[in-house]
Amino acid sequence: MILAVDTSGKTCSCAVVKDGVLLGSRMIYTQRAHSQILLPTVKQLLADTGYTVQDVDVFACANGPGSYTCLRIGIAAMQALAFAGGKQCAGISSLEGLAWNISARSGILCACLAARKNLCYCAFFESDGANVTRLTDDAVTEVGDIAAQIEAYREPVMIVGDGIAVLREISEGFLAAPLHLCNQSASGIALAAMHTEPVPPEQLTVNYLQAVKIG
Repeated sequence: MILAVDTSGKTCSCAVVKDGVLLGSRMIYTQRAHSQILLPTVKQLLADTGYTVQDVDVFACANGPGSYTCLRIGIAAMQALAFAGGKQCAGISSLEGLAWNISARSGILCACLAARKNLCYCAFFESDGANVTRLTDDAVTEVGDIAAQIEAYREPVMIVGDGIAVLREISEGFLAAPLHLCNQSASGIALAAMHTEPVPPEQLTVNYLQAVKIG
């Protein structure tokens, strides 16, 4: 049983997966601090699905890139719950979680999150309609270079994430994922965690992937 959370962006979400079945998920697009709503939301979701935190085997969370403070909130919460129950954790790239949001689409996927100015956090993946395979590492990339990478694949590429709006300023040569799948989501984190080897909670780390200055 996996409890997953994603606090890497403006949405705060949690999801529960047991034996490959998504039992429930909650997502809130909020202006409030994630620290105020994450654990109450997790508690309510577990209660609604008929389980308790003691039933969880793996505590998964988005570990970056994303908001520094928000990422720390999700990771600290999952570490604390895992330590308390003697359980394991899984740290999942925010970009990989986004790719799993649209894993039902076969072909090349690009997870893209706005960083600053003309930069995005970006990674490319490939899906066979069921499973997602990583093609590139997470990176901070200029938008023009992302557009060039998309064109180089010479096949339709679906973009997921809020970087769509940034890319649209310079290119229309891609497919945009449906709006309801473009937010960072604990459901995507849970799906990725199902294919990830868990680690002890003390090994859970943050990958800020800072937007370095280019040029």
